[in-house]
Formats: sequence, structure tokens, C-alpha cells
Amino acid sequence: MLKGDSPLYQQIIEILRDRIARGEYIPNQQLPTEVELAEQFDVSRITSKRALIELEREGLIYRRRGSGSFVKKRDIARATEEQAAVSSSRIISMIIPYVASNNMLGYYPGVADYLESKGYYLSIHNSDWSSEQERELLRSLPKRGTSGILLYPVSNQHNLDIVHSLQLNDFPIVTIDQYYSFLTMGSVVSDNYKGGYMAATKLIELGHTRIAFLSTIGIQYRSTVRDRFFGYSKALTDNGIPLDIELIFSDLPPEAEGEPLSRRAYYKMLLNKMLELEVTAIQAEHDVVALDCIKAALDMNIKIPEELSVVGFDNNEEISLQTSIPITTIEQDYQEIGRQSAIMIIEQLESGKRQQTRHEIPVKWIDRQSVGPGPELHNLID
Repeated sequence: MLKGDSPLYQQIIEILRDRIARGEYIPNQQLPTEVELAEQFDVSRITSKRALIELEREGLIYRRRGSGSFVKKRDIARATEEQAAVSSSRIISMIIPYVASNNMLGYYPGVADYLESKGYYLSIHNSDWSSEQERELLRSLPKRGTSGILLYPVSNQHNLDIVHSLQLNDFPIVTIDQYYSFLTMGSVVSDNYKGGYMAATKLIELGHTRIAFLSTIGIQYRSTVRDRFFGYSKALTDNGIPLDIELIFSDLPPEAEGEPLSRRAYYKMLLNKMLELEVTAIQAEHDVVALDCIKAALDMNIKIPEELSVVGFDNNEEISLQTSIPITTIEQDYQEIGRQSAIMIIEQLESGKRQQTRHEIPVKWIDRQSVGPGPELHNLID
């Protein structure tokens, strides 16, 4: 088990570097695989892969596609600065706000597999939902030799200036999950508008007309939430249901994202308000919000879905398993988003042509037990 304050991948690097120096691993000997290192040190595969990438950059190991990582001979290990520069030019950096999230890890296979097929390597960097930390990474990574950046923005309202500067200077940068409304640049996102429209339409088909839209953040801060809201709104109007501003709950206070106990109390208060407004269905920003609604409802003896239907977004199976009522949701194809973003950044690197396309990846309705008929259909069934 790793200990200490330094990043986990750095601790693995130091251990492997020491083993190579002591001769525990000899020249041309194969090192443990990414999976074996992840199991050995109880870390994610992303962490073990990054450690191996950094060791290769240092010139201590070499990698054979399909075979693994091997220790370099002593004389080869003393790589020249020119060789080190060439190595660093094959690195693509990915900035994401939360490394441990299953959703974030979902992008990894699509990105890593495509980059590896083209002879590039992936380096992961965590902005920790901090726009300041994201800004520092955007500023420093190009100076450290990375060839391009895949950015999952903390918000599409922050760091517009530095992203715009990188783009104008023809530094390869592609956003994933979100896009900047004021910048024409490469991005790969889910079809969030279609997902919002699909969720609301399904609820309407089931007889719901009092459908609340619930988001912990304001719709102005992230294009994902904004597009889902616009899709929800269009579905209502297309079906002759007026958009009721009283049923839109967004930009919630800190209690909604705080400690579990205070968060549960806040959601109970929120549900009471919704019931007063005769809400019969909730369209949640994502599965975590849907889960909080379901837990609070069960605490209040509100029957799901008989008295209240709840639909999420993401298809996060780990979240769905945290409740006795599996969550109906809209599924995102994270792996395909990752693959398409890798294709875009390599195309820019190899053609020199700035990317300006927004790719929208299809979403899918996943029907589970948290959604049921609305009051009118219930009466017909009864």
C-alpha cells in the first residue's frame, strides 16, 4: 500500500526507479503490466499507466506495443536531451476534474487505445474541480512539452482567455463533455439536448405533466446542463405543456453538495416543495442527483415510482446500485467520446489544421424501476 503526500503515480515511479537501480529489474527484463502494477499498489490502471509513461520519458524503460514495458540497458538509459524532447512530443495531456470518478475513467479506454495505436501516450492531470488549478495546468503543460490537451472544463464560463489563446496559437486543444459557446473549436460531447428531450418525452408519454427539472448548478455554467434543460423545455412545448418556471430548480445552495446528512435534509425540504407544486416526476441533472432524490423520498415514505418518478443522466451503474430502486437514466457513451476526442487531436497534430467541429455522440434511454405511469395512466390502470 502506498503512503505519503506525493501523487500515487510518483510514488510508483520512485519504487520502480529504485528497483532498477538496485538491479532487481535487469536490462531487457519485462516489468509488471499496468494491470499487475495497479493490483500490486492498489491504484487505478490510469495511475499505473502514467507511472510507466513517465519512466519511459526518463529513458529508464522502453515499451513494445502488445508486449509490455522493459528495462533499458544502462548506456541506452542515458538518453540525450534531444531524445527526451522527441519522447515528450508524443505525449497528449488530458485534464479532468475528478480522476476517481467512474464517469471520468470511462473516457480513458477510448482515448488511450487510439493514442497508443498512433504511437502517442496519455498523461492524466486532475483539476480537482478548481478553475484556478485548471488554469495552471493549461498554462504549464505546453511549456513542459506536451503535444496537445484534451480538456474536460470545470465550467464553460472560466478560463476562456487562456483556452482562446492556445487555440489562436494553433496549440492542439479539444474539449470533452462540454463546449465553449463563444469559441469555435474542436469538442466532443454527448447529444445532451436529445437526452433532455428524450427523458421529458418519455415521462410525458407515461402521463406526467408536472415534471420538475433539477440541477445542482446553474444552467449557465455548463453546456451539458444547459442543453439538457433546453431539450426538456422543447419536449414540454412540443407536447402542449407550458414551461413552468416554478418547476425549475437549479444553482442549488452548498447544502445540496455538502455532507450526506445535511444533503439528505436539504433534498427532503426540496421534495416537500415539489409535492406542494404537484410534481409527479423529476428530471435530474445526473444520476447522483437522482440518487439523492430517491433516498430522500424513501425516507419520507414517498413511493417510487408510484407517487414520484425520477430519471437521471449518465447511466452510472455504481450509483444505481446504491439504492434498492435502480435508476432510470440516459446513457452516455464515454468510451466513444474519448475515442473521437483522440482522433480529433491527432488529426490536428498531423495535419496542422485547427479543429472547429463539435461532435455530438448519441445517447440512449435506459429503462429501470425509478420511473412509472403518471396519475392519469395510474387511474386508467386501476
